[in-house]
Amino acid sequence: MIFGIDVASMVLGGLAAGMVLFIVSVGLSITMGLMGFVNLAHGGFAMIGGYVIVLTMRRWGLGFAPALALGFIVTAAVSVAFERLLYARLYRAAELDQVLFTIGLVFIMIASVTLVIGPENQTLMLPPSLQGQIDLGILHYRTYSVVLIAIGVLIVIALWLGFERTRMGAQIRAAVDNRRMAESLGINIDRLFTITFAFGSGMAGLGGGLSAEFLGLDPQYPLKYLVLFLIVVAVGGLGRVTGVFYASLIIGVLDFVLKKYLPQGGTVFIYALTILLLLWRPQGLFGKTT
Repeated sequence: MIFGIDVASMVLGGLAAGMVLFIVSVGLSITMGLMGFVNLAHGGFAMIGGYVIVLTMRRWGLGFAPALALGFIVTAAVSVAFERLLYARLYRAAELDQVLFTIGLVFIMIASVTLVIGPENQTLMLPPSLQGQIDLGILHYRTYSVVLIAIGVLIVIALWLGFERTRMGAQIRAAVDNRRMAESLGINIDRLFTITFAFGSGMAGLGGGLSAEFLGLDPQYPLKYLVLFLIVVAVGGLGRVTGVFYASLIIGVLDFVLKKYLPQGGTVFIYALTILLLLWRPQGLFGKTT
């Protein structure tokens, strides 16, 4: 019985972590699949949203749900400005130029946040309703982790319906599969990418705020978790919402278990498994074979 409770506890913890990975990473997967743009600054947008959410709750007394909505909106708006003024100039550039530009942007974001807010770690002040534990029948578990799992499930269902049942979703899928053919059919790829980029960055900002309670939030956030976000995208496949969802759950549970039993070097196994997987399937575990 105790063993079963321990397993259930680890699975729930891994699922909660996986849901946050999904919320942050799904936008990166779609934008990279749509435009082929190597955006290593995606974690920076997650950091921006996280700071907006945490600081507005702490300093302005904003409620949890309104703060999440504000974090999404502000991050999306900032990303549109960046995309129109900076990113658009490098759409046709070589991958190395895109990498150098976006990693430089990360360091600018880190320095700016450190200068304006400071290097200290920011904690998310959860409302009383999300504190404590909830009775799940077989065990009592953290209320906030259960809420994160529920939020993640709702988001993946909404995204799946949006991509599979709407006109814009069909346009995005068409552009991801064959951009030139989509352009020849009259789809405005640049406008589509701006909208998708804003939404994906807003999702990243939302995930940055939701994860601040257990991942922490400081100016080094974009660099600390960059590799993890890229692994999720690589395993899930470019432009694949469900693929990124499954990959996030797998990596979230695996990372949670390894940190529990191998805290000093468990992450190495994730890196090694990712390398082996990409040698076997370069398009990712759930990516579409070309």
